[in-house]
Amino acid sequence: MSLIAPLWLLLLVPVALLAVTYVVMALRSRTSYAVRFANYDLLDKVAPRRPGWRRHVPAAALLLMFALLVIGFARPTAEVRVPRERATIMVAFDVSASMGATDVAPNRFEAAKAAATQFVQGLPERFNLGLVSFSGSASVAVPPTTDRQAVLYALERLGTDSGTAIGEAVFTSLEAIAALDTEEEAPPAHIVLLSDGSSTTGRTVGDAATEASSRGVPVTTIAYGTADGVISLSGRDVPVPVDGPALRSLAESAGGGFYEAASGDELQAVYEDIGTSVGYRTERQEVWQWFVAAGLLFGLTAAVTSLLWFSRLP
Repeated sequence: MSLIAPLWLLLLVPVALLAVTYVVMALRSRTSYAVRFANYDLLDKVAPRRPGWRRHVPAAALLLMFALLVIGFARPTAEVRVPRERATIMVAFDVSASMGATDVAPNRFEAAKAAATQFVQGLPERFNLGLVSFSGSASVAVPPTTDRQAVLYALERLGTDSGTAIGEAVFTSLEAIAALDTEEEAPPAHIVLLSDGSSTTGRTVGDAATEASSRGVPVTTIAYGTADGVISLSGRDVPVPVDGPALRSLAESAGGGFYEAASGDELQAVYEDIGTSVGYRTERQEVWQWFVAAGLLFGLTAAVTSLLWFSRLP
């Protein structure tokens, strides 16, 4: 938290002096009242060591009210999460043959489609959402749109193929974003890329990261699967371990986040986290009203407790 007008905090000095004065006067009043009695047995009853705490509550609440109002005058600011009004999200979905591995039940492909479906349904309706599928090449399955049913239908119809063109998936997503955002001030865009293997064809991941970075479009990657993935090709088992380092490098170079998921539940949690990060932005706002509201509540507390316990206002 920071303050726009910190000089107002100088008013805390008289508030502190008022608090000190109250404490001194309370102690002096107790002492002067106690010395009137010569009978020390009676003194213990009329002037106990610990005075009733209730008589200090209104004063304490009043002092807190003054302090909170002073802080409010100083115009404090804080980082506040606010929902984005608009954004364009491209989901790049790996449909390579390795996604058929069964190290994730029922297999990587079906579990990933189920998690992506939840992600699509959870995004704000005002967001444009597009889908790119990639294997040996990349293509736009659905251009950015607010029609969620179109994206869900396309997800359901996806099928696997050979090859993995991660770089092409990023370039294709960037082109789809550029085709939509023709305004002078385009809304923020983000690419969410899920894959389980290394790029084997097309333009390099490094070139894709450089292009995404130059356009200011973060690429968040999800390394999906385990090191024990296996698929059957021509009657023999072929290991298809997930390749996390390449996807991490892409995300770091393109200013996005990197996630690893080894199960359907983990992937769902990843998508939820991504949805939260792209659906909101953090901006610094004035929060003086929080302190003024809290100050007024303490002021009301001082008034109510004083009336209830002592039949007077503080």
